[in-house]
Amino acid sequence: MATVEKFEDLIAWQKARRFAHEIFELTCLEKFSRDFSLIDQIRRSSGSVMDNIAEGFDRGGNKEFVHFLFVANGSLSETKSQLYRGFDRKYISKDILNEKLNKADELAKVTGGLINYLQQSDFKGRKFNSTTKN
Repeated sequence: MATVEKFEDLIAWQKARRFAHEIFELTCLEKFSRDFSLIDQIRRSSGSVMDNIAEGFDRGGNKEFVHFLFVANGSLSETKSQLYRGFDRKYISKDILNEKLNKADELAKVTGGLINYLQQSDFKGRKFNSTTKN
């Protein structure tokens, strides 16, 4: 993590950003576009993944970052559940459902790897670095 200076550098955040954009585009499809409550919920949960990665990173401590990564994974699971609802309502095809679920699972693996790395690291975070100026 020493080479990562801002949350935008994180692969997990980059993938989460792409995923949120894909979900946004999906909700613009004609069949999907009329279910306003589902659109709002799935857009919020998918956006929450990238937002929690960013917020956790900028908290400056590994324990807090790990906590926010777990929250991001929870939002990712929420998005997956909403994708199933979209499929059940026939807004999306089985192929699109599987594609998005696979991308969500890939993102979960990336955030899970980051969680494991942070939990095993001796570095506590930037805010604990004695050379950091407040």
